[in-house]
Formats: sequence, C-alpha cells, structure tokens
Amino acid sequence: MAFVAVLGAMTPVTAGCSDAPSERPKPLPEQSVRETAKPGAHSSVRREALSAYRAMWGDLTQASKTSDASSKLLDDHAEGGALQLMRYGLRNAKKAKRVVKGTPRPHPEVVSVKGGTVVIRDCVDGTDWLNYKLNGEPEDDNPGSHFKADATVKRSDGAWRVSRLYMHESGSC
Repeated sequence: MAFVAVLGAMTPVTAGCSDAPSERPKPLPEQSVRETAKPGAHSSVRREALSAYRAMWGDLTQASKTSDASSKLLDDHAEGGALQLMRYGLRNAKKAKRVVKGTPRPHPEVVSVKGGTVVIRDCVDGTDWLNYKLNGEPEDDNPGSHFKADATVKRSDGAWRVSRLYMHESGSC
C-alpha cells in the first residue's frame, strides 16, 4: 500500500477549512483550471513554484522514512493546509507503526498563474513509495500506484511554499 493510502484514508486539510469531516475539500475542477493556464507566461514564477512543489515532495519523503510529523524540513516548502495534511498523515503513520520507503516521482504541470499564486496538477508516480512495518517488512503486498495531486503554491515571506494540497486516491491517474 502506498503512502497516499494513509493520506487518502483521512480527511484532507486545506488552508481555510476546518478539520471537521463534514467539510471535506473538493478537488480542483478540471475545466476551470485549464481555462486559466497560459503557456509561456510567467516562466520564472512557474519554475520557482514547481521547484518548491518538488522540494515539498522531497521533504515529505525524508520525513516519511521515520514518520516524523515534527520534521523541521516540512515547513521549508509547505505551509497552511498542505503542511497540516502532511503532518496529519505522518502522525497516523507513526500511530500505525509504519514508515514509508522509496521515492515518489512527481510529474507536475502548472495550470494557472495569478500573481504570487500558482496552481499545479500532478500525477504522482508512487509505485516505489510504499508502507513498511518498523521491522522492515512490507506492510502488505499491494503495489504502489499513480495518484492525482492538486496543489496551490504561493509566494510568502520571500519564498515559494505549497499552501494547499489534495491527494486523490490511489490509481486516480
């Protein structure tokens, strides 16, 4: 079972939303996001936002090796709801005595740029990012999968950080 299953089984948290299960965030609407994309516009903004997004995955990968929700790396490239979501998933993994080995491979695409806000859609390859028991044995025999991820990256305090993250279920792309 891939790490996304840990996060997918919980209520995703986004900036501005409560933790109440009745207020589950919705994925980005496919059509409205694509309509705002402008190829070639804001190339340095796109590049910096994508770099922060990829770095967020690297930070999460490192923290997942020990299920460390308090990792100082996590807030280097994430804030708000995205940071809360990652910490929540890591706390759940720690409670379940689970760690995650391997590396997710993001394939992000910028779908919208408005000032200091960039919207990203991704199909993350999680086939090599799997849950393990603390003794090193695989948690189960389920292979990893690809999953869709929607993210919002914002420039705040001079740095780009992922502020919103929604990980769809395994096999969603």
